[in-house]
Amino acid sequence: MKKIISFLDKEFGNGIFKDTSNNGLQVANSGRLGRICCGVDASLEFMQAAQKQGAGLLIVHHGISWCDSLKRITGLNYKRVKYLMDNDMALYACHLPLDAHAQYGNNAQICKTLGLRGLKKFGLYGGGYIGFGGSLPREMTMQDFKKLVAAKISGRMTTMEFGRKKVKTVAVVSGGASEELEQAAEQGYDVFLSGEYKLLAYNNARDIGMNAVFAGHYATETFGVKAVAALLRSKFKADARFIDLEVAY
Repeated sequence: MKKIISFLDKEFGNGIFKDTSNNGLQVANSGRLGRICCGVDASLEFMQAAQKQGAGLLIVHHGISWCDSLKRITGLNYKRVKYLMDNDMALYACHLPLDAHAQYGNNAQICKTLGLRGLKKFGLYGGGYIGFGGSLPREMTMQDFKKLVAAKISGRMTTMEFGRKKVKTVAVVSGGASEELEQAAEQGYDVFLSGEYKLLAYNNARDIGMNAVFAGHYATETFGVKAVAALLRSKFKADARFIDLEVAY
């Protein structure tokens, strides 16, 4: 357990970003490793699914400790912490560092999945760049790009088509990154890809004349934890797997 935690801390550099998430080990256990279960959210549903699979270590993108959110262990905090402790399960969270990682991060993995080339850092947030931008292998219509996203990420998407009819350059920031749409336009990208949209994104896209595709907060943030599970299987020969709750949000 300690070797894996130390490795994750070093690999993802959890102190680099100004993050509201208290990244790293958030809840310890007895040291029992068991199976490693990776998921997007540290919800009770995920914890229960992991417990059924004999997990000793849970690795998530969205943990349960944000700023001083665990100042009082009451209500939902109590239920979640108690469930972890009752079942001797440790919880490790990696938020912005998992978005930003150049190899195993959500955004790098999305770019790889879409076949983007010539990647450059994109999306200044929290003291660093959390996303990437690149070029598709060929120019395509927005209709074809939406089909690509549906096939590779999620068919549940919201689109804003106020830019070029044909696109080649794509800026990617997973999760809830509506605010980065303006950065994408300023840097000349043809389309902005993220997860969860806000009304602000619609107004900005329309006023700027920008294309945007929002493929779901959950769906766009499964990529990093999947990559972490594969990494731990390869490096430590660990029994690590991704649990997909298929959240539509």
